[in-house]
Amino acid sequence: MLSSLYIVRHCEATGQASEAPLTVQGTQQAGKLTEFFSTLKVDQIISSPFERAIQSIFPFAQKTGIPIATDERLKERVLSNENLEDWLEKLKASYEDMELRYDGGESSLEASNRIIELFEEIKRSEVKTSIIVTHGNLLSLALKYYDQAFGFSAWKKLSNPDIYLLQLDGDQVIIRRLWGNRE
Repeated sequence: MLSSLYIVRHCEATGQASEAPLTVQGTQQAGKLTEFFSTLKVDQIISSPFERAIQSIFPFAQKTGIPIATDERLKERVLSNENLEDWLEKLKASYEDMELRYDGGESSLEASNRIIELFEEIKRSEVKTSIIVTHGNLLSLALKYYDQAFGFSAWKKLSNPDIYLLQLDGDQVIIRRLWGNRE
């Protein structure tokens, strides 16, 4: 059965902490996401438990009455529990070596495995259309799982928000970017 997963990177937020809310612009973007999804028949919404992710899809959920389920597997990846001054270079290296792990952090492979586990569960279910709200690094690692060409430079080009459609049908996967720097 064909599963359509609309994977959303959250709207613009005030910071990186789990409780960081959307900015004023991020709230406006959430309204635009509601318009974007308004013509779709959506079966479920699953979000990262982080505030910015939930707030990004809340207006759509409120309009449609579809509850937002949260899933810990969608929370943003922790690169390290240390403050890394050269974090961008370390992040780039983690796309090249998927098993590279920094102190207190999660490797790209570990992060990818948890989101793909969720996707596989959805694929095995009767659900046809899902909206999945997550974070940039995790979204990019999921896309890299299906398309090895998607790496660090593609991550840098993601926008807030951003939307990719993954259509999973047996072993076949189709990926399309639907949003990307629309504003």
